[in-house]
Amino acid sequence: MPELGTEILVVGGGLGGVAAALAAARAGHQVVLTEETDWLGGQLTAQAVPPDEHPWIERFGGTATYRQLREGIRDYYRRNYPLRAEAIRLSGLNPGAGRVSKLCHEPRVALAVLDAMLAPHRAAGRITVLTEHRPVAAEVTGDRVEAVVLEHGGERVTVRAEYVLDATENGDLLPLTGTEFVVGAESRGEYGEPHAPEKADPGNLQGITYCFAVSHHAGQNYVIDRPAMYDFWRSYTPEFWPGPLLGFLAPDPRTLEAVGRTFVPNPDADPLAINADQSADAGDKELWGFRRILARGLHEPGAFDSDITLVNWPLNDYWLRPALEIDGVAGPEDVARAHHEAKQLSLSVLYWLQTEAPRVDGGTGFPGLKLRPDIVGSADGLAKSAYVRESRRIRAVTTVTEQDVSLDILGPTGRKSYVDSVGVGSYRIDLHPSTGGDNYVDVASVPFEIPLGALLPQRMRNLVPANKNLGTTHITNGCYRLHPVEWNIGEVAGHLAGFALRRGSEPHQIRDDDKLFDEFARVLDQAGVERRWPEVRGY
Repeated sequence: MPELGTEILVVGGGLGGVAAALAAARAGHQVVLTEETDWLGGQLTAQAVPPDEHPWIERFGGTATYRQLREGIRDYYRRNYPLRAEAIRLSGLNPGAGRVSKLCHEPRVALAVLDAMLAPHRAAGRITVLTEHRPVAAEVTGDRVEAVVLEHGGERVTVRAEYVLDATENGDLLPLTGTEFVVGAESRGEYGEPHAPEKADPGNLQGITYCFAVSHHAGQNYVIDRPAMYDFWRSYTPEFWPGPLLGFLAPDPRTLEAVGRTFVPNPDADPLAINADQSADAGDKELWGFRRILARGLHEPGAFDSDITLVNWPLNDYWLRPALEIDGVAGPEDVARAHHEAKQLSLSVLYWLQTEAPRVDGGTGFPGLKLRPDIVGSADGLAKSAYVRESRRIRAVTTVTEQDVSLDILGPTGRKSYVDSVGVGSYRIDLHPSTGGDNYVDVASVPFEIPLGALLPQRMRNLVPANKNLGTTHITNGCYRLHPVEWNIGEVAGHLAGFALRRGSEPHQIRDDDKLFDEFARVLDQAGVERRWPEVRGY
């Protein structure tokens, strides 16, 4: 079996993994970055999810490199797309004019910008990227990971490293390395969280979603073949849902009140008038504009004959069974079945929209809806990877609980401040319907900090989480899982591994030694990692 050696191995090429690799390489370290698909970028690309962000992200509340990524995406559109003059001049250009984010855009654009950010480090030999490589085993001695075995096209390669960062979407290295972890929902008795269930439920995870992109072309017919599971999904009515899942009536995530959604492709409203601010309006009631990723009205007349919108709606969240292997709950066959059913659900949503969905003119169906595999880079038209909201989580030195972030508990100006803060984030505690049968759990939160202790496993010495697998609970995962926070976590993990190598100290020592931590904090400050919030209110 061939072997590679490096200083830092980052397994998982999502936003956290890319941020980790960049941070370490910029400090001069050798990095191997691996990814299971052929696209880097995770949530933003392979999962095709426009960024979910807090309302202050344009000014503060994210790292300097995350802002570099965001501005790189805008610049890509300015350089390469036939934008109207008014749109080109707009500093806060929102390419899709979607309501979910101030920066809705196509997955391939984010991929291009991430590749450009990595390019000089790849050319210098500091970063080696291995796409389509999946972790399958690990070599562990005591409390240290010596190597990770990766599989690619039936062949295996071993990568040895001083530090191993788990940036996978499901926390895949945790069971492979014997790192203690939690999965699913903790009991209320464990941390006293108000919204936790009475009994722990390892099999209770938020649903996954296979996103897809569509455009609409009136007078044309792009109806797909009837999905094999269409009859099942067409009749499926969850107990906690106000009607069939395939319908425009769904719970409001914040109130659970039954609320109708509207769907009108290619509205005439000027996209420059859209102001995305989820703290004021979730934006999810008008589905076409909710996650629109290309707005034809931003461009010169005739450049595009349709908008493009991303379907990540209540209709195609899948929660029948866990899409994650869990001892005693779900094995490999169960996981494969979950992903198959989730894909069938998304295809069934499209087929229903094309053939049966009610229109405002009284008719039914939108046969001109065109599935866009070219946008998501796949053969079947669905995103390369499922949108994973919840993964395995380390048993951490510090575990963030609901009491640390809840607006009701802390008050609008309250904060849980950590001496070892290494970043910030803000988002409502947003839990989607789960495999345990829960409806939405949506809790107002305050802007929060990311403690270094949440990135430290209780026992393992050289394994660091670099995604949503840090020390949160099932509840607080709901606000620590979004794009800018994942990037922050990954960036800090990369800095931490590099700093530990340079100083000859382990991550736990860096946190526990005031002098070492102050030195590490200065590294983060100089890199533009914001560790404290200015005076803002929760939402």
